[in-house]
Amino acid sequence: MPIIGIDYDKCINCGTCLTACADPEAYFKRDGDQDKIIFEDPENGCIKCGQCIAQCPEDAILYSDMGESFIFENLNSPEKLISYDTLFKFLSANRSIRNYKKEKVSKQKIEKVLLAMSRAPTSANMRTERFTVLSDSKKIKELNDAIQEEFYNDPSLRKQTEHQFETFGKYFESPLYYDAPHVIFVNSSFNMMMEGFNIGIIVTYGRLAAQSLGLGTCWNGYTEMAMNLFPKLKKVVGIRGKVFGVFTLGYPDVTYYRIPPRAMNKTKFIE
Repeated sequence: MPIIGIDYDKCINCGTCLTACADPEAYFKRDGDQDKIIFEDPENGCIKCGQCIAQCPEDAILYSDMGESFIFENLNSPEKLISYDTLFKFLSANRSIRNYKKEKVSKQKIEKVLLAMSRAPTSANMRTERFTVLSDSKKIKELNDAIQEEFYNDPSLRKQTEHQFETFGKYFESPLYYDAPHVIFVNSSFNMMMEGFNIGIIVTYGRLAAQSLGLGTCWNGYTEMAMNLFPKLKKVVGIRGKVFGVFTLGYPDVTYYRIPPRAMNKTKFIE
């Protein structure tokens, strides 16, 4: 049970935890007889969202095995950390990189990307996802070839992918991955629609974090498709699961001179 209880030497009985919880007053309750707040979770139903920890003004929530909690300047004013104009430019600069330098990314930088991914929100804080970083070029090539073979054995998939494989094959040894030095997999065995959304958010966090470190990425939908259509391919990387997100990672070897145009989506205001 990660939430252990309350440190009554710190608790000021303010009641913030009663409503901070994702399930208000389900686990934190006010004991009228003792005039204090108590925590009870006999069925281990707490989803470990950490809202009580984050909102407690006295840091009085006791917990374990939930990772690190920390503070920083402007925690409650994130708009002061980065302006909208700067953020908009950063988001607009994000591209799908299909040309990479051969240089490997340091483990330290990759771990920073993974750390950012671990901060992504998930539905009901399920957090069933696992990360795998593939940096062995021979293994990347093996997976590339295995996926290509499976696609070519299926007439409809061959028609859909052959041109791309053959064209990129003129330039890359592993055309599916553009010879990227790293491929990152996010996988989960929790096969529900929301898990696909969760993984999508996690991958997006990773891609944006990578960009802040001078790295490039590209979401790889073909690998996701292949893992689901041909489960035996998962053995190449040694991963399990039914839902996947995959993206390449490396130092970009491309120059952009402008941002490509994007038309504003149709919007309806209901007032």
